[in-house]
Amino acid sequence: MKTKAIDLKKLAEHVDRHQNDAEEMEKLTLQYPDLSVEDAYKIQSLWGELAGARGDRMIGWKMGLTSRAKQESVGVKEPIYGRLTQSMEVADRKLELSGLIHPRVEPEVAFVMKDELKGENLTPRDIWAATDFIMPAVEVIDSRYKNFSFTLEDVVADNASSSKFFLGDQAYSPYHTSLSDMPVSLYKNGEVVQSGSGAAVLGHPVRSIMELAKMINRLGLSIDPGMVILTGGITEAVHVYDGDDIEVDFGTLGKMKLDVTAS
Repeated sequence: MKTKAIDLKKLAEHVDRHQNDAEEMEKLTLQYPDLSVEDAYKIQSLWGELAGARGDRMIGWKMGLTSRAKQESVGVKEPIYGRLTQSMEVADRKLELSGLIHPRVEPEVAFVMKDELKGENLTPRDIWAATDFIMPAVEVIDSRYKNFSFTLEDVVADNASSSKFFLGDQAYSPYHTSLSDMPVSLYKNGEVVQSGSGAAVLGHPVRSIMELAKMINRLGLSIDPGMVILTGGITEAVHVYDGDDIEVDFGTLGKMKLDVTAS
C-alpha cells in the first residue's frame, strides 16, 4: 500500500485507543510498510489533538535516541521527539503499573522554559537564556507494541513511547552544576543497575533542546514558555515490576525515589 493511501487520522485513533486501554498492538509498519517518519510525526500530532480534545493539554516535549550509539544502532542522525501531556506528570512518588504494558524507567534532566525558543540555528547561550530552571526527572517509557519491538517510524507514531514522568521536588538554577560532568546512578532494590553522566545526552543536555527546537521548527512549531523538556535518558532504561524500589542519585541535583506498585 502506498503512503498516500494511509489514513493517518485513523492510525492516530488506533494508537490512542491502545495507549488508553494499555493493550498491545502490532507494528503499524507491518500493515503499512511505506509509512514514513514524516507520516509518523503527523500521526503523533493528530494523537496530540485527540488528547487535547479530551482536556489533556500539552505541557512539553520529550527527547529520545539522544545517544550517538542509539542513533547509529537504528540508522538515524538525529534524536526523536514526543509530546508530554498534563496527565503524564505524576506528582507523588508512587509508580502505579496499572495502565502500563512494558514499563521501564530512565533518569533524565528536565528543563523548564521561561521564554519561547524557535529556530534551527539556536546556540547553547540561547537555550540557557530562555531556561527558567532545571530539575532531576525520571521518565517511564512504555511502548504499546508487542514484545517492545518497533521500527523508527513505529516508535515516533507511538509518541516516542511516552507514558509518565516524575520531576524532583527541588528546582535548580540552570547554572547550578556542569550537567555534562554530572554522575548519575540508578538503583533498583538497593543495587546499582545503571550509571552514566549527563554527557550521554548528545554530549550535554542543552544540545538536546537545540535539536528539539530545530526539528519542530520544520513544522513551524516552537518551545513555549512554561514547557517542560525531558532531554533524554542518561542511562539505559530499566524494567520495573510490582514491589520494586527505585532510587536515582543525580549527584548535586539530589536523589529521587519511586515505589513501584501494581495499583
